[in-house]
Amino acid sequence: MKKIQMIVFSFILLTSLIACGKAETEKEVSKESMATKVEVNEDTEDITENVLKTSENENLLTGLPTLTDEAIGKRPVAVMVNNISAALPQYGIDSADLIFEILVEGDQTRFMALYGDYTQVPEICSVRSCRKYFPILSQGFDAVYVHWGMSEAILPDINAMGLTRYDGTANTGGLYGRDQNRLNAGYSLEHTSYFDGTGLPNSMEERGERSDLLEEKTGPAFLFNDIDTSMRPEGNDCNEVVIEFGAVTANLVYDEESNTYLKEFDGEPQVDGKTNN
Repeated sequence: MKKIQMIVFSFILLTSLIACGKAETEKEVSKESMATKVEVNEDTEDITENVLKTSENENLLTGLPTLTDEAIGKRPVAVMVNNISAALPQYGIDSADLIFEILVEGDQTRFMALYGDYTQVPEICSVRSCRKYFPILSQGFDAVYVHWGMSEAILPDINAMGLTRYDGTANTGGLYGRDQNRLNAGYSLEHTSYFDGTGLPNSMEERGERSDLLEEKTGPAFLFNDIDTSMRPEGNDCNEVVIEFGAVTANLVYDEESNTYLKEFDGEPQVDGKTNN
């Protein structure tokens, strides 16, 4: 089974999933994972500030020092990706730092893949349409939002968000196209759309789009540990997570060799079609 780096999943019933064990772990997580920890000496009541080690090229989505110099302080990119069986396998998702899998109509799910380095976004296929709640999430990261189409009914709401948005229906900047190999293989047209992220930095510059992160978004997206510290949470081992979305199931199966969870789609390995990861 190949692994795909699906770092985080967001679900419609996210609140109920988080509730389990939150009371048990919240205190420990806040103590160990804050970007700045405060230590109190009970004898002298002296307070010492202990700043956790970070790196200038820290990827704010992962906490890892993987950003290129050109991407430091720059916005991430959020891309809508199809996730129905007729469109699999996707490609370009192996490079994503963070993927939200969220319910859409028909009890199916759709991905929103986030890339922390806007200079390293690959070709991604198949790119699909917007739903209103996806760009709301992308705004939380100050991301450039990439999709192919949307319902006219939600257009006023989307415009009101003031997004930096690339829509494949306009073939903006020549960044979109149809994968001819997929067409030849018999994929339906809507499952062949790709976004060529390699041209995004130049396109943003030509369009005069803001590339710098908003000041309030320049911190890490999550409470990461020190980059040199590994922390094991309390509780029992979890070897498998099964999430029933309705028509489809998402499984995360722990792999001891790689020390990661491997993603499955309806019980089958979910892989990147180009890297096979």
